[in-house]
Amino acid sequence: MAGKDAPHMQAEYDIANPGAVELFESLRAFGYDLPTALADIVDNSISAKARNIWIDMIWAGASSRIIIRDDGRGMSEAALVQAMRPGSANPLDNRSADDLGRFGLGLKTASVSQCRRLTVLTRKAGEADAIRCWDLDYIAGSGAGEWRLLKGQSLLDEADRDRLGETASGTVVFWDRLDQFTGDGDTEVAQRHFRASAEVLRDHLAMVFHRFMKGRKKLAIHLNGRSIEPWDPFLEDCETTEPMETERLGASGEIEVKPFILPHHSKLTADEHARASGPAGWNAQQGYYVYRNRRLLVAGEWLDLGIQKEEHYKLARIRVDLPNSEDIAWQIDVKKSLARPPAFLKADLLRIARAARSRAARIYRHRGRVLQRKVSDETVFLWKHLQKHGKTFYKISRDHPLVKRLLDTTHDKVALRALLTLIEQTIPAPLIVINSSEAPDGLGQPFEDAMAEFGEALEAVWNALIAEGRSPAESSRAIVVMEPFCEHPDVLAAFLEQRAQAPGAD
Repeated sequence: MAGKDAPHMQAEYDIANPGAVELFESLRAFGYDLPTALADIVDNSISAKARNIWIDMIWAGASSRIIIRDDGRGMSEAALVQAMRPGSANPLDNRSADDLGRFGLGLKTASVSQCRRLTVLTRKAGEADAIRCWDLDYIAGSGAGEWRLLKGQSLLDEADRDRLGETASGTVVFWDRLDQFTGDGDTEVAQRHFRASAEVLRDHLAMVFHRFMKGRKKLAIHLNGRSIEPWDPFLEDCETTEPMETERLGASGEIEVKPFILPHHSKLTADEHARASGPAGWNAQQGYYVYRNRRLLVAGEWLDLGIQKEEHYKLARIRVDLPNSEDIAWQIDVKKSLARPPAFLKADLLRIARAARSRAARIYRHRGRVLQRKVSDETVFLWKHLQKHGKTFYKISRDHPLVKRLLDTTHDKVALRALLTLIEQTIPAPLIVINSSEAPDGLGQPFEDAMAEFGEALEAVWNALIAEGRSPAESSRAIVVMEPFCEHPDVLAAFLEQRAQAPGAD
């Protein structure tokens, strides 16, 4: 008598292999952009123990291409064939602790999201070079609908086959037919987009791999012949950065969480402040930074904890380090650009976020009060902040040196006072609030890209201070703490040096 499993052994079935054309076109729609796609290729190079990665974006109209080369361990021919298979790894398998992959899809999905022809040349030490190619147009036109992985030396010309040079091992990835950039042909718009993408790519790689690009065995990434400098969101090398206590979460403490409170802008030079703002700007970069095996997945998010990004919390950045065993629990996606904490961790993450935000807000507000106390004996603020009947108002200070001088010297004081009142009463406060909430770092700064007007305003205020009877030394002490001039210390220093050398300066 047949056992209970016999019916399953004799079950009827059809073979339902996915169509190569249809599946490849579907894989192209995973949602990669160029930075996330190339980051996936860099992951493979890091896993191959590369110390150098060279990325070349070559514009040539319809023949434009991107080439990624590394000096890692390379692959045997059999390993290359396996790596080129869609779904070359089981995401449920245990991985080595430093493995940056998971799904066995990254090389393929990242590449075909940007190009229609992916070719890989690889060399393992002591073995012959191997070449394989996925050509989407060939698959679509072959008529067979088969998963034909092309092979052979003729896939690349001699110059491309020589790109590994005399190196013992390494891999070169070629992206050709970049239809995401050249869909409209060799146009000036397409070329500008291609070149602008290189700048975005540089900033993204500098942020995502910054921890690999520092230390004794650091990784070097070269983009179009220039080395990429790492961008550390936590300013750990800055003496005025304030790290908070590290916490370990999870059943066995495998998740490490460490908040950092960045320095107030008054503690940074103009260049340091601009660089620390990151690719998205100070407000947008606040929040959690989630890393998996030191590789950044999420940059500057509050992780659906029910809290919002606000100006006075922008100094708070919190690092989360995950092992790759947490991939499923944190819902890490194929692109490695999304991570969501499991429900049982949210209470702890919210508690840590609130503590970091509270500390950041105290530093932000305290520094503002220090500046106010520092200049309390000087008239430095053009705008006064007033509270009346529970509402906020802003008025132009009639004691500001330039305003005071105009009021004292004008022949039409009534018209000038009316103008000042009109400006005060028509401040577009609701529009400012809306614009600030929609794009916190999108508002222009005083005299941004208007340094000629800045110089004129500086000269006018200086003359007003002198007209009040102040000495050049007294005027200098007043103007160095006066907004917005104090925000441009280099220009201000040059101006004051000129005044100090002027006849009659004391």
